Amino acid sequence: MRRPSLFFIAISILTLGAFFAVSPASAQAQAPSGETHPLSVRDMLAMDRISDSRVSPDGKWILFNVWETDLEANRGRTDIWLIGTDGKGLRRLTSHPAADYNARWSPCGKCVFFLSTRSGSSQVWRIKVDGGEAEQVTKLPLDIGNLVVSAAGEFLAVTMEVFPGQSAEATAEKLAAAEKRKATGRLYEKLFVRHWDTWSDGRRSHVFVVPKKGGEAKDLMPAMDADTPSKPFGGPEEIAFTTDGKGLVFTARDVGQQEAWSTDFDLYYVPVDGSAPPRCLTEANQAWDTTPVFSPDGKTLAYLAMARPRYEADRFRVVLKPWPEGQERVLTESWDYSVASFCWTPDGTKILATAPNKGQTSLFAVDVATGKADTLVDQGTANGFAPAEEGIIFERHNLKSPVEIYSIRPGVGEKAITGINAAKVAAARMGDYEQFSFKGWNNETVYGYIVKPVDFDPAKKYPVAFLIHGGPQGSFGNDFHYRWNPQAYAGAGYAVVMVDFHGSTGYGQAFCDSIRGDWGGKPLEDLQKGLAAALAKYPWMDGTRVGALGASFGGFMVNWIEGNWPDRFKCLIAHDGNIDERAAYFETEELWFPEWDHMGTPWDNPQGYEKHNPVNFVKNWKTPMLVVHSGQDFRIVESQGFGTFNALQRRGIPSKFLYFPDENHWVLKPANSILWHETVIGWLDQWLK
Repeated sequence: MRRPSLFFIAISILTLGAFFAVSPASAQAQAPSGETHPLSVRDMLAMDRISDSRVSPDGKWILFNVWETDLEANRGRTDIWLIGTDGKGLRRLTSHPAADYNARWSPCGKCVFFLSTRSGSSQVWRIKVDGGEAEQVTKLPLDIGNLVVSAAGEFLAVTMEVFPGQSAEATAEKLAAAEKRKATGRLYEKLFVRHWDTWSDGRRSHVFVVPKKGGEAKDLMPAMDADTPSKPFGGPEEIAFTTDGKGLVFTARDVGQQEAWSTDFDLYYVPVDGSAPPRCLTEANQAWDTTPVFSPDGKTLAYLAMARPRYEADRFRVVLKPWPEGQERVLTESWDYSVASFCWTPDGTKILATAPNKGQTSLFAVDVATGKADTLVDQGTANGFAPAEEGIIFERHNLKSPVEIYSIRPGVGEKAITGINAAKVAAARMGDYEQFSFKGWNNETVYGYIVKPVDFDPAKKYPVAFLIHGGPQGSFGNDFHYRWNPQAYAGAGYAVVMVDFHGSTGYGQAFCDSIRGDWGGKPLEDLQKGLAAALAKYPWMDGTRVGALGASFGGFMVNWIEGNWPDRFKCLIAHDGNIDERAAYFETEELWFPEWDHMGTPWDNPQGYEKHNPVNFVKNWKTPMLVVHSGQDFRIVESQGFGTFNALQRRGIPSKFLYFPDENHWVLKPANSILWHETVIGWLDQWLK
């Protein structure tokens, strides 16, 4: 039910709108003046999404993806763009109608390898930076999922889904034969039967090496019944070539029958010629090890590691291991932050790292010798960072802006590199936001955000949308979201309140851990006190017109509120939330999650599942509720949504059920997202306006 900013924001959105680029189609043109309108879901979806920034070997250029949404076609497309680290020379590197993505520099910096579907399947292509047509590098029989380029040597690492012990060619033949079978049944001997939104068919994502000029692909983990990268959210960051290009380190969970209740991901080393089988490097740690990154001199392997098995929200520490042999050292043991991503500085003396930080995702520099961390970027949500000629390049977004690329230099400060969405941001009026704090459970400090309605007038009273985040080890922080964006509600005339209750990330590991065995306790108290604090602090909020809504754990909490705080809200919205925690254990896929949070299995600790089980309080339900669920959600299965709606209807409570047969735990298709927002805001309008 969970998972998957250098300095401060020195330039306002209005300044961005007047100075920086407006969109990929119009390069770095100035944002035009003219009429504006409140932000809507269509404005949100129209934003071009920047991701996967990569600095060139000489530090002068940045590759990045731009996702553009086509509302008419009900899909998006991704192209690769290029800009100088000085903010000049923005241009589109690829423009094929197919998807181009996962771009990586060649070691010389004169060409770019990338994945593209332009041949009918996902394959590796290459294009020169100074122009020309792209050339196809691989013609493998299966789709390639990820691409990593070796800085030394002549190999690329790619991933393909194969049946363990069988080649890509044999896998393709077996799949073709399966298509011709008349029988459709599948026989399973172990979990997972299905995971996230995909049914298992026996294939595994394996790492292959292929020459940079193209040719035969070699499976480096042929006998392993495991996936690299990890599913469903892992990517190329879980694969790294050694500095000399002769070996490769990757992340995998090879635990046999225990896969559905184990978080024992390990790092493995394998020579690129396949002359030896993969060797486990982290066998001593039964918890999560991932994200291998070699130091510039190749003498140290850095990676992320958790300490507690079967707990996916434990703190990720940076570990340093002398290469090829030596005793590991935990660099960030005394630093109470969980590292999300990291890289080395060119001189190897520091590690740049992002981590959740009191409602932000900040960028830090960690001294390799001492472990001391200095904050480089505090506010907003930072990611996609790397050293460059013009200081440090990073991506950042916040509650009023989608991702743009920035740079920062010591003694110089921050500079915006792109302004891809400046015109669109300038045209769509958004609500101002601020962070607040209050005394929550046990009188401990808890943080939250409020977003003012568009065209705010302090003399007016506004209805309130009370958003409850998922996870529960998550956060409604300072970011620009495409599924639960508070600006969509602000644009519809609502004040928005979001509370990072006990269990949220970014406030220290003890705060995160505190939700274990107490889903309906501390979080509910924090939500109650947080809403009261916001209403007291902001008198323009109308406490008589408040609706609560949330997804995943937020959906569970809405169902819990329905039975345990039933008189507070005019309406509720539960998206992909459990009504029955005990039944949910037997229906979900990643069993380590409920086993940790509810402190055991339902048969060993039944009280852990019943203590805070919404189904036990249906007799108290009375508040009108909109229920949303999706057919491809295998984490919180659709029967939980149907059960919630059944209970509401049977009790005669005003209710509606919005069902998406083709979506997973998230609503992703543009037309479905529009329907979702129109239905959700329409439900709020019905009861609060």
